[in-house]
Amino acid sequence: MATGSNDQKKRYQQYLEMVTGPIEDKRRYRQYKARTEQLPANYQTTIDALQRYMQFFGPGKADSLLAMLEDLADLFEQNAANGTPIREVVGEKPVEFAEAFLRNYPESQWISRERERLTNTIDRVAGDKS
Repeated sequence: MATGSNDQKKRYQQYLEMVTGPIEDKRRYRQYKARTEQLPANYQTTIDALQRYMQFFGPGKADSLLAMLEDLADLFEQNAANGTPIREVVGEKPVEFAEAFLRNYPESQWISRERERLTNTIDRVAGDKS
């Protein structure tokens, strides 16, 4: 009877992960958020704003996005520990900082896939490539 219960749990977990994504990814995200909540308020606000921006333009796959966010947390933790002012971290143009940071994570970016899809479609209908 115990194995039947374990099988049910396993099937339920597989279903849940299929619907909501891997539980490991959720654990990693909660750890990332816990780390950022330990930062000074100005660092928290900055990293939250960067995260929001990067979720729109960054990797489209959870594992790549989480790796990027963990690296961002590392960067901000180090700079907070050193007392580096926010402007020295992100510069005068935060969008340029975010874009430069995102360029380090080109894999899995949804925009990269969409650019390739657009190019391939136009090439195909124009007869440029077979």
